This record gives sequence, structure tokens and C-alpha cells, in this order.
Amino acid sequence: MQEKRKLKDYLTDRPKPKGIDIHCGLKHFAIITYAVPTERFQGILPERFQLDTVDINGKKMGLISVVPFIDVDFTSAVFPFPKFTMGQTNYRIYIIDSKTGERCVWFLGTVLDSWTLTVPKYLWNLPWHSGKISFDCTFNEATGLYDKYHMETQSSWAEASVDLVQSESDLFDFPGFPDTESALVYLTHPLAGFYYRRDKKPGTYRVWHKQLDVKPAKLLSAKFKLLSDLGIVHESEQQAPYSVLIEPINEFTIYLPPTVVG
Repeated sequence: MQEKRKLKDYLTDRPKPKGIDIHCGLKHFAIITYAVPTERFQGILPERFQLDTVDINGKKMGLISVVPFIDVDFTSAVFPFPKFTMGQTNYRIYIIDSKTGERCVWFLGTVLDSWTLTVPKYLWNLPWHSGKISFDCTFNEATGLYDKYHMETQSSWAEASVDLVQSESDLFDFPGFPDTESALVYLTHPLAGFYYRRDKKPGTYRVWHKQLDVKPAKLLSAKFKLLSDLGIVHESEQQAPYSVLIEPINEFTIYLPPTVVG
């Protein structure tokens, strides 16, 4: 059983942006999470990191999320700069940094629909890949819920599609956590991300955001080719996620440049 956590213990003041730090809005922000046996993550993480496991029906499981959204007003957090809009999808595993004890995420990689991909991919060696990402969403202003949420990605690295829907009868349900707040801290509030750079060195960067106001949703269908190709979440299992969360829009600050670990 995961321990009880209070969000107030994890909320921090926004570190003052400087240099090339980025501010952006994340629109149609969804977190589609799967719980799978821990052995499927074998060989993925460096020794410094361990899976942040959840006990479900007496079995330790690792959690992995697919996180699609549209970057809107993507711009410098410090200087006047043009604003960009682009689709993005992150693939992340929930981990613990044994060196610091911090709960964070391990990125398998990211798909970005923008020519600006050249900066993170080639200048910083991030595991980011090109793709064409489209969203077809109907947000009901009266209910504050999505009547329709469709995302599709054309990508040689991580082809994907997902259909979600929300209703007022949807409820939070997080097996393995003592309460909803503890689960939401786990799923929505990791601020440090780690990954293997394209040169195989481990790298990291940090983000900041306020409390995310996510609501539960239902998955109608999903196909995440990367997860099935890696054998982490089989295609049939992708139709039964651990949880689905959506927030129409939020704001993130991204602290750059990324650094090499060690």
C-alpha cells in the first residue's frame, strides 16, 4: 500500500525563471495510466532509480502513463518571444530517485509535432521524436466535461490513438492508495523527469506547476504502439487502464537547459 500523502506537502512556490526557461499552457491534458507487472520494466531504468510500485490485489505493479496535450502559448518565461502551438505526447514511468528519495518520472520519450523539435533533439540530445499529432475534442462548457476526446499520432517511433469521454457519474478509483489525494499527488505532481539521452547518458530536467485540477474519464479505445512494441502494456490490456484523468488546460514552467546526470 502506498503511504498517505497530502498535496500541501508537495506544493512549492514557483522558482523564478531565468535564461531560457519556458512557460506554456497544456491544453487537452490527459493522463492515461496502466498498472502492469514490475518485471516488464526489467532493464529499462539505471541502478539509481527504482519503480514506485503499487500493491494491487496482493501484487506489486508498476505504473506507466501516456500523457497527450497541445502546447499553447509556448514561449520564453523571461523574454519577449514568439509563441508556438504544437501537439505533444509523453510516455513516462513512475519512479523513485534513490539518491534523493524524490518521487519522479522516467521518460521513455516524447513525440512532438513541430519543427522546433530540432532544439531538444539535437542540441540537448533529448529522446524526442517527430510525429503528426491531431486532436478532435468537444468540451462542454456547461458541464466542464469532455463529450468527445480523440487524439491520433502518426509517428514511426510511437504511433498512437485514443478516445476518451467524461460523464458526471465518473468517479476516482485508485486501487493500492489509501485515498484519492495520495493517488493524485503520485500521478499528477512529479516535478523531476529523467531519461536516457540520445547519446545514452542519463539526463534530467525539472518543471513547476500549480495543483492540477484533473477529473476522471473513461477510455473508449486506445492503441499505443510503443507500449505494445516494448512489451510493457499489451494491446489488449490497453483497453483497460488503471486510471484516466483529464484537465482542459493548465500552465507549466519548464526549467532549461536539461542537464546530464552525474
